[in-house]
Amino acid sequence: MTKTHTFHIPVMGIGYTIDTPLKVSHLGIDSVISLVDDMLLEKLRKMYSEKFEIPYKEITEKFQDFRAKRITSYLNLMNDLADKKLNELKNSVSGVKDYFNMLPDSSTIKNEFKKLTAQHFNLDDLKSWIDTNITKGSIDVNIMTKVDKDNYNKNKKLSIEFNDAHAALRGFAESNLTSSLILSAGMNPRLYAYLENFDDFYPNKNGEFKKKIVLKVSDYRSALIQGKFLAKKGIWVSEYRVESGLNCGGHAFATDGYLLGPILAEFRDNKDEIKQTVHELFIKALKDKNRVVPQSPLDLKITAQGGVGTAEEHQFLLEYYNVDSVGWGSPFLLVPEATTVDNQTLKKLENAKEKDLYLSDISPLGVPFNNLKGNTKDEEKFSYIAKNRPGSPCPKKYVALNYEFDKKGLCTASRKYQYLKIKELEKQNLSELETKKKYNKIIEKSCVCVGLGTSALLNYHVETKKEGPGVSICPGPNMAYFSNQMSLKNITDHIYGRANMISRSDRPNLFIKELNIYIDYLKKKFEESKDYMDVKQEKYLKKFSNNLKDGITYYQNVFNTVYNHFNEIKSSLVKELDKSKDKLNQITVEIEKAKWMV
Repeated sequence: MTKTHTFHIPVMGIGYTIDTPLKVSHLGIDSVISLVDDMLLEKLRKMYSEKFEIPYKEITEKFQDFRAKRITSYLNLMNDLADKKLNELKNSVSGVKDYFNMLPDSSTIKNEFKKLTAQHFNLDDLKSWIDTNITKGSIDVNIMTKVDKDNYNKNKKLSIEFNDAHAALRGFAESNLTSSLILSAGMNPRLYAYLENFDDFYPNKNGEFKKKIVLKVSDYRSALIQGKFLAKKGIWVSEYRVESGLNCGGHAFATDGYLLGPILAEFRDNKDEIKQTVHELFIKALKDKNRVVPQSPLDLKITAQGGVGTAEEHQFLLEYYNVDSVGWGSPFLLVPEATTVDNQTLKKLENAKEKDLYLSDISPLGVPFNNLKGNTKDEEKFSYIAKNRPGSPCPKKYVALNYEFDKKGLCTASRKYQYLKIKELEKQNLSELETKKKYNKIIEKSCVCVGLGTSALLNYHVETKKEGPGVSICPGPNMAYFSNQMSLKNITDHIYGRANMISRSDRPNLFIKELNIYIDYLKKKFEESKDYMDVKQEKYLKKFSNNLKDGITYYQNVFNTVYNHFNEIKSSLVKELDKSKDKLNQITVEIEKAKWMV
């Protein structure tokens, strides 16, 4: 498949990109569907079936393997509808023009199209060329590897292949898609081993895959470990998707102070090494399994995402770090032609400023979560607390992964868990201050597995009786600098430097923004531990601080030696680095003082 665009739309929440491929894939744009919520997928499959007059038979929970079947059916529907939309575009003069106008000006096929249309007066003469060169964007899927809850039939625990992530993987594997499975949130050895059961994840003799594996990672070391683990099972990682640890949307998997620039440089400089090391293990495993061994070299892509906001930043990542594609997430939440956001939430996003976007502890997964103040799911949570009934009814149980009180698992945002946890707290006879502190930690959790999907239902006027009306949304810090709804053409023109959709003049460079987010994160971690710092905590804080110092030195060298990027703002970037360095040094001094006081 010919790669047309130099950006992709990452998964956003559970429902915000749930049908994005149907909106953008006919234009050659890659996007990602979350496979967390099969109930949501089933509701939307019904809605789309009715809209396009396609026969629909509900897959209820009475069906054997209903979760996987729902996922397969939804993905097949998306694929079939996207193919139909692509064929319609190919037979439309305006559609073909829109397709090529949206591509970057550097695109080879765009320039070839211009030359051909200068010689031919109608598209009929170009039909064969159009059929070959207009290609569909990839309809990719995302599985959070740790969201892999055990499932039961009444009180009997089902075998592991019926776990949530396993069933989702099977649903994708059995679909008619030719695309990629993006595995995020860390390594799940049992899930990775399950990949071996499906032929579509193995290559043919030409090194081609029906279904590819993409790992979302935040550092080179973990990428290499996971790549080698999978290679030993005969599974090739076709892409390492590097995401900023904190300057991103959704769950934020902070590194130990390692910054995006140095991480991408390590991938760039070691790409051949990782490819060769993993390839040797992969070929051996294929031979051991008596599988087809590809005769052609295997493709390996490095992509990046997290906080990118200008055409110059986009181009810098492509050219300086040699990445194959750049992910643009949060800005697309303001593009109704691409993502699915209800009107009330859309207005909140338009008005969001830095103070409204914060890194929270509301996720039941126990991972920092980017949150928007004033979202209706949090308002719902506060209303429950005001009634002295904290916690959510927990209708879907996708993150019921805590086993303190129930062998089947409870979600820490659920009413049952919080009730039991508060009762346990009351028996501990702690001070009033300590009790209040722990109480607040308990009730802080929010039902995001429901809230992140509800917006799509509200947007399409689908009933939400089970879910309720509350909406969670998880934009990254970059959201603060995009303040208006945009068309698909607006945002693509912005990405490729043909227009500017940012009205503010104070948006920080993505590397500076990430650096300062990490410094604030370090300060928060220090404040949490300074009164009882032990050797382990001191070691962690020092390592974090030293890595940030190394990152600052790295950026100073880059900005002083790169001459064809950031020329207009280079002096301000250097000044911002100096400010950040001073701020970091102050925190480092405080860490040293606290060490001797404890």
